[in-house]
Amino acid sequence: MADADDRAAIDAALARLANDAQHAMAGAVGEATAYALAGGGKRVRGLLVFHAYRACGGAGDPSGLAAAVEAIHAYSLVHDDLPCMDDDDMRRGRPTLHRVYGVPVATVVGLAMIPLAARAAWRAAIELGAGRETAAEVVRCLMHASGAEGMVGGQLMDLEAEGREASLSELEAIHAGKTGSLIAASVLVGGMVAGATAAQRAALEAFGNQVGLAFQIADDILDVTATTEALGKTAGRDLDLAKSTYPSLLGLEGARARAASLVDSACAGLRGAGIRSAPLEALAAFAIHRPS
Repeated sequence: MADADDRAAIDAALARLANDAQHAMAGAVGEATAYALAGGGKRVRGLLVFHAYRACGGAGDPSGLAAAVEAIHAYSLVHDDLPCMDDDDMRRGRPTLHRVYGVPVATVVGLAMIPLAARAAWRAAIELGAGRETAAEVVRCLMHASGAEGMVGGQLMDLEAEGREASLSELEAIHAGKTGSLIAASVLVGGMVAGATAAQRAALEAFGNQVGLAFQIADDILDVTATTEALGKTAGRDLDLAKSTYPSLLGLEGARARAASLVDSACAGLRGAGIRSAPLEALAAFAIHRPS
């Protein structure tokens, strides 16, 4: 994935956000927030912001907006790893937040990162010249995607499905919320601040929804085919938690075929709306061919 400069810009923006958090939140909460924001990762959601912004004619630096999206993702990982959720010890190649700072601090940090991200998104949209109405729309989009009708709702459905075999339609509904909603919002807000038309917004959102689902399918495949060292988190957790997955329902080859079909459809939809973006299409392909 040839996005080194954009990734570096996102990391720098996250470092500034972490510094702000440490000044705003005293003691362990500030330190732990900085730890969560500095956790590395592929920055797929942030890169989607960059590429969608540019595909719709944006000419500024969207790294602040990309960092806000990545902060929401980082919050979700903090809570996802808690003992009452997936109870994991490793994330991105290092101990999970609650293993370092304890469960109470990790719980508070996750909650504190939501308004932190909302403020960062507002500020970044204004700095990009989007105007107050569009900036508010960006914040609403991200909060909706990460809330009960999106990421949080999908996570709850995922927990409720543990220990039983979910149908394919149930599984897709779970992951459309848990994973797909924030990925779709990442693409959409990038277009919003660049002044995307209604038709472009619809195409970007559809692209994000399909790529988000494909990304989750790839995660399910990697959970059974990759090592803990390669993943940077504990491999085989889906099996340990008795979760239904795409490989368990479709088989490995069936799951790979489903992911490839989603990416093909996503890219075709962009082209059909007149959005020609080789970087977005490359990122969609990376979502299902990545090694971790």
